[in-house]
Amino acid sequence: MFINFDCNERGCPKNDLLSGLTVALALVPEAVAFAFVAGVEPLVGLYAAFMVGLITAVIGGRPGMISGATGALAVVMVALVAEHGVEYLFATVVLMGLLQIGVGLLRLGKFIRMVPHPVMLGFVNGLAIVIFLAQLNSFKVVDAAGVSHWLEGERLWLMLALVALTMVITRFLPLLTRAIPSSLAAILTVTLIVIGFNLESRTVGDLASISGGLPQFSIPSVPFNLETLSIIFPYAVILAAIGLIESLLTLSLIDEITETRGRGNRECIGQGVANTVTGFFGGMGGCAMIGQSMININSGGRGRLSGIAAALFLLIFILFASGLIEMIPLAALTGVMFMVVIGTFEWSSFRILKKIPRADAFVLILVSGVTVVTDLAIAVVVGVIVSALVFAWEHARQIRVVSYEGQLGGKVYELHGPLFFASAATTPSSLKLTTLSAPCKRIRSGILIKITKPMDYGC
Repeated sequence: MFINFDCNERGCPKNDLLSGLTVALALVPEAVAFAFVAGVEPLVGLYAAFMVGLITAVIGGRPGMISGATGALAVVMVALVAEHGVEYLFATVVLMGLLQIGVGLLRLGKFIRMVPHPVMLGFVNGLAIVIFLAQLNSFKVVDAAGVSHWLEGERLWLMLALVALTMVITRFLPLLTRAIPSSLAAILTVTLIVIGFNLESRTVGDLASISGGLPQFSIPSVPFNLETLSIIFPYAVILAAIGLIESLLTLSLIDEITETRGRGNRECIGQGVANTVTGFFGGMGGCAMIGQSMININSGGRGRLSGIAAALFLLIFILFASGLIEMIPLAALTGVMFMVVIGTFEWSSFRILKKIPRADAFVLILVSGVTVVTDLAIAVVVGVIVSALVFAWEHARQIRVVSYEGQLGGKVYELHGPLFFASAATTPSSLKLTTLSAPCKRIRSGILIKITKPMDYGC
């Protein structure tokens, strides 16, 4: 009565539910891994994945987008946790959420449109490489001394075979049937093979136990004074910026894939509310996850129900089914993520590199590299700055000069085009004058400079 399971232009509830289950299975190891990166307990990452995912799915601006604990935020949190403890992290997450709500209320989300397309391509390619590199940890084991080593011998070949089988099922099952998401079918098939043949393969349970209870409300145990604010505010600003940049760029990517349009400002508010609530329930905060969002979209998830289902399934795993989920081989989840990498990377960028302007190609490669070496926020800022400088340089050369004899004698040079700091410096030499200074119009030796479009004081 309450849910119409018939598929329509808004989505398909059956696909949303099955896609949500697939996403929830893939969320578990990532949430645990990001919790370890941030230096907190696994349940802190799992609670963040549940609460951020649920709230953004309900009130966010992009149906079908999955949010949760992410590595981009975890690498910033680790220093705060190490120096001040986890309670300061929860307070920071609350403040981070309030800042994001402010951005949404001020309607600043629209500025994501200023990100040029080469930066978007670089962002997508860079994140695909980051996701790929993160999966390589599944091919390592930690010895008794705490040193990680690559798998060798039969264990390596078994891991490669299971990953390859997962990828083959994910790729070719849709050619036979679309009754269930191919990623879910691949995870179930590989899990049954490992259990049925008693194969020695690492599982989710080898990372950590995911068993736990419901998240409990708690006000962060920190002093409420200016000293605490001075500690958490810089981290909150950085986390809020990274979270919104990654979320809005992921929103734009899903808009392009699904040929629909999300609401950026509403997504900012949704992310903010989610992080504020999560901070009061012992979660590490989060933002949009491009990898999980791509799994959801590729598995047929389009509506809000897919994100809600993913969050609720994750909570069910934590409360009731931790033993079953811990039996899933890491190889199956790694294979699914490898298919996400293949689907996320813009392979057409190799083809167009020689066809687009050199500056755009440089920005594309630069953003990809900076994303891999540092993080997404820095990469996008660098890409936008470089693109802006290229834009200024190109427009600095779009000056057209018309010269004619003046009515009162002398020669008049009339400049057409944008005259600003980049173009003003070269204009005098092109006219064989010594200087051009404010107020952009000067008579010298019988020569009148007439400028039609001054753009700043640099002219």
